[in-house]
Amino acid sequence: MTYILNLETSTTVCSVSVTGDENVISLRETIDAKSHASLLIPFITEALEEAGIKTQELSAIAVSKGPGSYTGLRIGVSTAKGLAYALNVPLISVDTLYSMASGFLARFPELAGDASALFCPMIDARRMEVYTSVYNAGLQELRPIKAEIVVQDSFDDLLKKHRIHFFGDGAMKCKETIQADSAVFHSQFHPSSSFMGKIAFSHFMNSQFENLAYFEPFYLKDFVTTVPTNKLTGL
Repeated sequence: MTYILNLETSTTVCSVSVTGDENVISLRETIDAKSHASLLIPFITEALEEAGIKTQELSAIAVSKGPGSYTGLRIGVSTAKGLAYALNVPLISVDTLYSMASGFLARFPELAGDASALFCPMIDARRMEVYTSVYNAGLQELRPIKAEIVVQDSFDDLLKKHRIHFFGDGAMKCKETIQADSAVFHSQFHPSSSFMGKIAFSHFMNSQFENLAYFEPFYLKDFVTTVPTNKLTGL
């Protein structure tokens, strides 16, 4: 049995699971994490205890690589790298948007049979910007991952020919902007480490591992700090 510890911290979700081959054995998560730093290690401990697995039995550590929250990704990747190094096991990275699309189709298998349907995971990137991509039912990427400011015609080229399912914590804020009849919005769908197991196991079997020394999260955008106006001199 291949045991993999999966960490998903790319958004406000903090999620940890243990999988045996492709199957989820245990899961700990919250969808409104105020501090990944304080929750992640306890969740790891609890998930391993529930699975009845010792750290020495783990075959690999898998982590969501982004795009997503700068802080969440940094904490998740740092923790994953530390565990992989200490346990001398491979590090596996999983694309967050691809994982969301895979999890969405697993949750709604009836949609996988609709060859004309497309699937658009969205991660909130503040204001009207989202991290997004578009996949077909075979999980082929039809539109590359990008940070996009959503306007009324953002997906018109695809919506003219396809029904698109939008989901993720960035989707609902776009509902009033994207008004096409062929746009379907799903609320209450979030990233989860439980979606990562099948992908991580495939990477493990194909020896698709990251270099511990050089691997960095896929931030997509540079982290920009802002200074409150009351801190600016002369104001």
